[in-house]
Amino acid sequence: MTPPPPQRRRRGQAPPRRARVQRVEQLTPRMVRVVFGGDGLTGFSAGGFADHYVKLLFPATDAGYPEPFDPQRAREELPRDQWPRVRTYTVRHWDPDACELSVDFVVHGESGLAGPWAARATAGDEMYIAGPGGGYAPDPTADWHLLAGDESALPAIAVALERLPSDASAEVFLEVAGPEEEVDLICPKGAVVRWLHRGDARVGEKLVSAVRALDFPAGRPHVFVHGEAGFVKELRGLLRGERAVPREALSISGYWRAGHDEDGWQVAKREWNREVEEEQEAGVVDGT
Repeated sequence: MTPPPPQRRRRGQAPPRRARVQRVEQLTPRMVRVVFGGDGLTGFSAGGFADHYVKLLFPATDAGYPEPFDPQRAREELPRDQWPRVRTYTVRHWDPDACELSVDFVVHGESGLAGPWAARATAGDEMYIAGPGGGYAPDPTADWHLLAGDESALPAIAVALERLPSDASAEVFLEVAGPEEEVDLICPKGAVVRWLHRGDARVGEKLVSAVRALDFPAGRPHVFVHGEAGFVKELRGLLRGERAVPREALSISGYWRAGHDEDGWQVAKREWNREVEEEQEAGVVDGT
């Protein structure tokens, strides 16, 4: 199959930044926080969205790339198997005064690319970072908020809770492997946080059941549901079809999909999202 033509950097799109690991913190047995800093982050800005994310660029070869590093040039000049590999992560915290960027990684042993890198990272290690992007912020005019996700969505949900008004009402569902994976959260007094321990169940199974059983509060909700694509699809159908939540009140997306790495999932994600939306919106219209 002929590879797609290389994508040129959009006008105004900043080149990736060269950041340096400042320190590494073990938050839970499976979650590691890497704090990046260095002169390369000068001028970086994040915080307008709760789901601000960055792209981490991993070299596909031990030899690295010529400086200054340009991923678009690498794609134009190198074979596809030597293109930098990209992984997307939520900005957990950005400290403009210290010029430090915190990113939380879920680590599944030696499985994957970014997780094992984070588990072995030490001060002084370097990483190229592109971004940020993002588009969700809690609606301060909503009557209540629904936030649900697995470990991959935990950083964004944690940020969203910190951004909610002090008098906000929120129903929060977080599915993690077990009680040892829970973390402290800063929440408004009106937030009810439910930790769901997956155990041997399928990812998202307990999350879907818990949200389905929720007695929805009165008023207009604002919803954030992110995580594994399978349960995200189920919850989208529940929220749009059974609960009649308006589309504009939903921020819902599959961060990842079981059985796919990010390279494969990103290729298929747009078409998958389109098919899911068409199928479910048709059900909303005809009442099924």
